[in-house]
Amino acid sequence: MFNIITRKTILEYAKKYPMAATALFEWYHEIVITDFKNFNELKKVYANASLVSDDRVVFNIMGNKFRLVVRFVFDFKVVQIKWFGLHSEYDKINVATIQYKK
Repeated sequence: MFNIITRKTILEYAKKYPMAATALFEWYHEIVITDFKNFNELKKVYANASLVSDDRVVFNIMGNKFRLVVRFVFDFKVVQIKWFGLHSEYDKINVATIQYKK
C-alpha cells in the first residue's frame, strides 16, 4: 500500500476543480491500495501514465481534461502530489520541477 503525501493536497485540488473531484478521489483510493514495485508495474494498470524526470509520473484524469503530476518513491511506498490542473495549464508548467503551492 502507498502513502500519499498529503491527502489534504488532493482535497484542496478537489475544491479548486470540483468537476474533477470524483476522478481525483477514485485515483487516490486506487493508488493507496496498490503494491506497485516499479513504474513498469504501474504502467500495466495505468497505460496512459507517463514517466518524467525525478520519478515523476503524469496521469490523465477525466480522459485528458486534467493532468496530475506525482512523484513515486517505490522503495518506500510513498507518493508526493506535485501538481494538478487542466491540460491547458499543464502545457505551461515545467513538469520536472513543479512543486505543490497552496
